[in-house]
Amino acid sequence: MAKCQVLNLGLVGYEQAYVLQKKLHRFRREEIIDDILILLEHEPVITIGRMGKKENILVSQEFLETEGIKVFETDRGGDVTLHCPGQIVGYPIIDLRFHGKNIYRYLRSLEEVIIRVLKIYGIDGGRREKFPGVWVEGRKVASIGIGVRDWISLHGFALNINSDLSYFSLIRPCGFDGKIVTSIRQILGRPIDITGARHHLIENFGEVFNLRMEKDGKEISGLDGKEIASRFFWQE
Repeated sequence: MAKCQVLNLGLVGYEQAYVLQKKLHRFRREEIIDDILILLEHEPVITIGRMGKKENILVSQEFLETEGIKVFETDRGGDVTLHCPGQIVGYPIIDLRFHGKNIYRYLRSLEEVIIRVLKIYGIDGGRREKFPGVWVEGRKVASIGIGVRDWISLHGFALNINSDLSYFSLIRPCGFDGKIVTSIRQILGRPIDITGARHHLIENFGEVFNLRMEKDGKEISGLDGKEIASRFFWQE
């Protein structure tokens, strides 16, 4: 079984995380490192995918600046989405040549990871044709937007755990009304231990992709720059 290193980075700025993704993507392409799953949270930030429409941002740039919410146009698939604390964001940097070499299958596999995690909480999650992500009774609990270059993946998924859903009123997430977004906390009516949810994601990611998840705190070898290597630790 191949291994996959877990990087739990805590709260990280979107731009910083994207720079890190690109560097790790190059390392994976050059076979310097194994597959990696980055898990983190972002401060409130709006991102626009390749199919995104700026009119799906419902407030002015001045309002966003006042609130300290940045907007990034990015090269992932999908439309407009929002990240905020209480949401676990996962960025798998994996070589899809060893995982079916099929982008549609990869999307479905990411959804399967989240569906299995929801089941642990007694929640029945499902798919919606033509709308990637995971849905619960018509409401979206997880978004998926990916990028693939040279069969190495970028970007990934965002699962709402304890997210402040009021942020989604600022946008039309993937073209829908913001009220369509839900969270595990809202569904169950209680706060969720985010550390536990993170562990469930790691375990089920390994099962779905048939990977041995490495989260023992060791540095990844072969990376240039102490400022990068010093971040590659599992944090409880």
